[in-house]
Amino acid sequence: MKENIFSGLEGLGFNDIHDLELFNKKKEEEKAASVEKKEEDPKNSLYDATVTCPVCQSVFQARSVKSSAIRRQKSDSDLFVRYASVNPYFYEVYLCNVCGYAAMKQDFEKIRDYQVELVQKKITPRWQGRRYPEVYTAEIAIERYKLSLLNSVVIEAKSSKKALNCLRIAWMYRLQEDETNEKLFLAQALEGFSDAYSSEDFPICGMDKFTLMYLLGELNRRIGNLEEANKWLSKVITTPSTPQKIKDLARDQRDLIKEELSETMESPEEQSEDSKKSGFFSKFFK
Repeated sequence: MKENIFSGLEGLGFNDIHDLELFNKKKEEEKAASVEKKEEDPKNSLYDATVTCPVCQSVFQARSVKSSAIRRQKSDSDLFVRYASVNPYFYEVYLCNVCGYAAMKQDFEKIRDYQVELVQKKITPRWQGRRYPEVYTAEIAIERYKLSLLNSVVIEAKSSKKALNCLRIAWMYRLQEDETNEKLFLAQALEGFSDAYSSEDFPICGMDKFTLMYLLGELNRRIGNLEEANKWLSKVITTPSTPQKIKDLARDQRDLIKEELSETMESPEEQSEDSKKSGFFSKFFK
């Protein structure tokens, strides 16, 4: 039997309140569900930023993510951040639908006069325009990053800028579980960042020297260049001034290389050649 918490008030005229709920749980649950549903709708996490194209001076609206909506979930070993809700990577490229100029938002306005002319000559005459939905997907992000990459090639941008586009594209393919294209663009990112390491000033794409060294090692590992990966990761670990966090990451990935090499050496043919196996491993891990 349900207890009447208002017992004793009958004599005051309140004799019909036996079933009165002290806390309206149903209404609170409905309210919470409504808030959760509102937060889950990607449209509520987006807004339109007003942008002026530095190539053709057209003003357009660029879909952007509210900072309050960004929720980091975890990071992959190649610095790819996974998000719990809306994905900021989907909206990182600004694209002018009038002239076809596209670049990551942090670089969009950083274009020189001769580069403007290159876009007007090689991009704009062929640009057909594109309408996008309100909410972007990984597939749309890939298209926009590729347009940004194309523009970076046309305007002769630094290797690091091209490499960053390639890395972002690889990550988008990872979300689609397309391993073939992911590795294709990881390899391109590796080539670009390798060139940037030896020819550009730090920071490079927001990375200091040690972070980029680590990334070069990890990209090599992911595409199967284990010996080269080990060289870079070992360099990170043995450099005294490397931050401890980066050293720890490098050690973890170096351990993975050991595991991968152990697996590849477990065939019957290799097991019968213990001396060769030992020599092979010593070349990697001294």
